[in-house]
Amino acid sequence: MKSIFTMLLLLALIAPAATSQAQKYATKTGTIRFYSEAPAENIEAVNKQVNSALDTQTGDFVFRVLMKGFQFEKALMQEHFNENYVESHKFPNASFIGKVSQDAGIDWEKDGVYETTVSGKLTIKGVSKDVSEKGSFTVKNGTVLGKSTFYIKLADYNVEIPKTVMKNIAETIEINVDVELLPLNN
Repeated sequence: MKSIFTMLLLLALIAPAATSQAQKYATKTGTIRFYSEAPAENIEAVNKQVNSALDTQTGDFVFRVLMKGFQFEKALMQEHFNENYVESHKFPNASFIGKVSQDAGIDWEKDGVYETTVSGKLTIKGVSKDVSEKGSFTVKNGTVLGKSTFYIKLADYNVEIPKTVMKNIAETIEINVDVELLPLNN
């Protein structure tokens, strides 16, 4: 899966544009935040090392995140997350490979906020699931800001929660994606 993702990301970034308006955007400093609200304890982690790319002609949109890049308030939470829940040593990355809805009427050349849907495959812990989520792209001064909030069930991605800590971790977690994509071919 890693080589397929790398190949798709490279193609999205270096493939020639078919029209002069086509533009490729990318970042290595996007942010993904997840939040688990549970009766015993809320858990939050932030990762500011998110690689992402967008091709405005095709609508291809990808991101990749190093699982060990998530920072927690408590070191023990971070250790349990990496060793027990997502098994970062076996599954070092999570990724999304998808497309921005072409029906959204996004004018990538005009400043504005555009609500849209992004659909594709989200892969966590080696499990890929089809997802379709609402989000927005803000075009401003030549950059593209992408934002989305969505929810996933941990069990869908084989993240097992031991019974001893079930009250500490929600079965469904909130994920916030926030990327500032800069033009590549100016």
